[in-house]
Amino acid sequence: MKTVKTGNLTFRFEDALDAFVFDEKDATKSTFHGAPMKAVDVIAEFSNFYVYIEIKDYDDPSSYDIRRALKDEKIKKTKRLNWLKDYLKYKFRDSYLYRHAEQKVDKPVHYVCLNNFDSGLNYLIQKSLRFELPVGKLRSIIMLPARYYAWEKMYFGNQT
Repeated sequence: MKTVKTGNLTFRFEDALDAFVFDEKDATKSTFHGAPMKAVDVIAEFSNFYVYIEIKDYDDPSSYDIRRALKDEKIKKTKRLNWLKDYLKYKFRDSYLYRHAEQKVDKPVHYVCLNNFDSGLNYLIQKSLRFELPVGKLRSIIMLPARYYAWEKMYFGNQT
């Protein structure tokens, strides 16, 4: 079992070959990259796949709540949604490029985004990302509110 702590979250990966904080800020650690690109928060490697994890904890998740958008604010809300979607897209893309340079793209990838906004917004972003992320090695995109603390066991425990 591999354990990774980032911020106030601890991830435990059963059967993982490796797991680490990918956007490491400490230059003395072996997983520090230092390149001026975006990186997902955690990467776990299993025998048949990789898991990329991005954690988004916004101070005001209601500012991304499309259902509350008033007609005069709809454009502003749509711009925020597009910004968030693009941010998650570039996190994946840049992380994939890092891993390609490390010759670590030989297995399918599951992209998991833990966040603090509602499931309707998660669905919209997930649907949009499916069209914009590179196909091929990307196996799935999973958007979950962070309150689902046992997500890693639900989705990735003992998978083949």
